[in-house]
Amino acid sequence: MKGVERPLVSEPLVIAHRGVPTYRLEHSRASYELAIAWGADFIEPDVVCTSDGHLVVRHENEIAETTDVADRPEFAARKTTRFVDGIPRTGWFTEDFTLAELRTLRGQERLPQLRPQNIDLAGTEPVLTFEEVLDIAAAADRRVGVYVETKHPGYFAGLGLDLDDRLIEALDRRDLNRPGADVPVIIQSFETGNLRRLRPRTPLPLIQLIDRQGAPWDFIEAKDPRTYADLTTPEALAEIATYADGIGPNKSLVVARDAGHRLVGETGLVAAAHAVGLQVHIWTMRDENNFLPVDFKLSDDKAARGDALGEYRVFLEAGVDGFFADDTRTAREALRRFGGR
Repeated sequence: MKGVERPLVSEPLVIAHRGVPTYRLEHSRASYELAIAWGADFIEPDVVCTSDGHLVVRHENEIAETTDVADRPEFAARKTTRFVDGIPRTGWFTEDFTLAELRTLRGQERLPQLRPQNIDLAGTEPVLTFEEVLDIAAAADRRVGVYVETKHPGYFAGLGLDLDDRLIEALDRRDLNRPGADVPVIIQSFETGNLRRLRPRTPLPLIQLIDRQGAPWDFIEAKDPRTYADLTTPEALAEIATYADGIGPNKSLVVARDAGHRLVGETGLVAAAHAVGLQVHIWTMRDENNFLPVDFKLSDDKAARGDALGEYRVFLEAGVDGFFADDTRTAREALRRFGGR
């Protein structure tokens, strides 16, 4: 990948997806620090924006699922409905809060039915800023990167809160908008337009995210009939290679599943991406039975752990270059057992 300095050049990257949400509240300091302790190459924040222009780290700009905002009477009047990427959502949104107001909120488990071990952590972790995540990586006792996703960049740009501008400004302030910086940074997005606009503004690696269904919001907004599936053809991958350094596909686009959610074999996407010089970082590797293919479920208990290592082996054999993983320790164990190449 152009510009990526890989801490482990012989192995796929282990990207701590929101930290280690299997054991800690996602996007929290404790989650990122545990991921680093367990050997993550990169920690991964999703960034959205506050009303006063600060980048904060949340899974979505709607924050009722991940914070205690719904229990805070002083913010009851902020509940509203917004169309985010064309989809109506009702709740509380970061763009309606100042950073100081968000600082008063505390996190809670987003998937309590699957991760009951994290329920008691509610109230212990504040909302982090993007720059605090950079600080966490910088404080590590080894070189750890930050793999940042801009969430709904077109939506925020329409509000006058351009995520790309704020991201580049933050990286420039810290002298991180360059190869070889103390904290390596990779930028990812599901939209294509903001990555194209970022390309002349940064030498850092850019990753085009690709879902298994639907289409990038900027395509939909422009009435472009193409879908995510159209981004996986050899011709489209060659086009992506003109502005990005890799793709981040839903893992089922690399090893397909049948209607019964059993794995049915490689799709050829990894080879096609490699043929035009693109890296492939798949998402998301998770240990719970709920997320695993039928082949690797070990019980009917959705929250119990299945044979996650078996699934990792399949994707290692497919030749992927990185994993977004909810459990860094499992990802590291898979690399130890099965090797990187």
